[in-house]
Amino acid sequence: MTSKTASKPDYLKKILTAKVYDVAQETELTFARELSARIGNNVWFKREDTQPVFSFKLRGAYNKMASLTPEELKRGVIAASAGNHAQGVALSAARLQCKAVIAMPVTTPRVKIDAVRERGGKWVEVVLHGESYSDAYQHAVELEKKQKLTFIHPFDDPDVIAGQGTIAMEILRQHPGPIHAVFAAIGGGGLISGVAAYIKAVRPEIKVIGVQTVDSDGMKRSIDAGKRVELKDVGLFADGTAVKLVGKETFRLARELVDEIVLVDTDAICAGVKDVFQDTRSILEPSGAMAVAGLKLYAQREKLKGQNLVAIACGANMNFDRLRFVAERAEVGEAREAVFAVTIPEERGSFRRFCEQLGTRNVTEFNYRIADNRVAHIFVGVQISNRAESDRIAANFRRHGFDTLDLSNDELAKQHIRYMVGGHSPLAHDELLYRFEFPERPGALMRFLSSMSPNWNISLFHYRNQGADTSNILVGIQVPKNEKRAFREFLATLGYVHWEETDNPVYKLFLA
Repeated sequence: MTSKTASKPDYLKKILTAKVYDVAQETELTFARELSARIGNNVWFKREDTQPVFSFKLRGAYNKMASLTPEELKRGVIAASAGNHAQGVALSAARLQCKAVIAMPVTTPRVKIDAVRERGGKWVEVVLHGESYSDAYQHAVELEKKQKLTFIHPFDDPDVIAGQGTIAMEILRQHPGPIHAVFAAIGGGGLISGVAAYIKAVRPEIKVIGVQTVDSDGMKRSIDAGKRVELKDVGLFADGTAVKLVGKETFRLARELVDEIVLVDTDAICAGVKDVFQDTRSILEPSGAMAVAGLKLYAQREKLKGQNLVAIACGANMNFDRLRFVAERAEVGEAREAVFAVTIPEERGSFRRFCEQLGTRNVTEFNYRIADNRVAHIFVGVQISNRAESDRIAANFRRHGFDTLDLSNDELAKQHIRYMVGGHSPLAHDELLYRFEFPERPGALMRFLSSMSPNWNISLFHYRNQGADTSNILVGIQVPKNEKRAFREFLATLGYVHWEETDNPVYKLFLA
């Protein structure tokens, strides 16, 4: 079958007769009220994150295993997976009482490994091998031959593809009106292939748009090249789609049926996680939020307004440890935070003069440590409403004599430098170190600075908005010994809760 027409009837029949509902459930199509209002289009989330294994993968895995002969089930099955397919196979194995060996990369989040063992119980054996899905896959192929097991492919199998295609069947039944486009994440291509096969057979006017990460874009590269392209390395942040080589059948279907593939970066994915949380109070894993990130990028690029757009929220197996990173990067990904490196004169009053340029803007981060007699380098984050605002803020800083670098798209700055501003300084004589608890509202920082005597110099400043109603701020202030009494009076009238840390051994080790 080489044409669209020839491939549709076969997959349409397979999807309509798929045996997914013994274990899977029809998931809700949720209207995203907040995101819709923000981007000016009608956005729906197809909630595959609410499946029993918190992922769509259960559909394809069970559909394949339910089609096996009794003899094949008795011998057992084997699968390779970054986590979500493994959970689907494990639950299916327990349901069908079939032995299952599952090879997983060592990079798989612990939450997924534990879930696989829990889902499968005594029927499942987990084998950890390699750093990516492709590494685990090669190991599984070897075990398949040695143990004479039946391979349950996570994406490159017609029965698996058909199982995933039931998602599209539900979407079109739940939303019978016009739909501009349906967005789906792509790893190996099973989800997008099944979705595209059904939609193009039933409603060919609906666009099917795939979403990949900029560092795991095997399907896009393959389609652009006209043949499957194997990646040497893949990014592991979105581990569920970290596939080096897409499938033969999924490549054929995606090449024929998918309208476009858009690429998103880590910040955009983190923003997508936040978007879904704000509308549903659910937390998706990075791969699960890729479709949302791609939808937003596409809608902005095409200047869409008033269109009906569907994003498949395909998984929620998130490691709790990743949430801090996601929260940090979501603001930049949504263009809600701009990050700058600003150089100001190292002289009394310049710090305050710089803050006056911020006005009533919400400062999200402020890092500074005295290091030079002539100039001071400040790392500052500012809340913004759109990407263009970042350029205006930088221009305003420069107009007032402050050299400025916009670091909003600088990976080194966002991942490392922001946490490393500081250290020992021979210039920090007569320094007192205090922690203050500030109310988290505009103007609190300027009130603090306005209350200070001009004889006292700020030599260290660290602040990060954590989203609470108060913030803890660390301040180093150079106060001459004969002015200690005046400084204590200043603290008493300031009205902010504070703690002195000058004698803290950690301060003496790393900052004093």
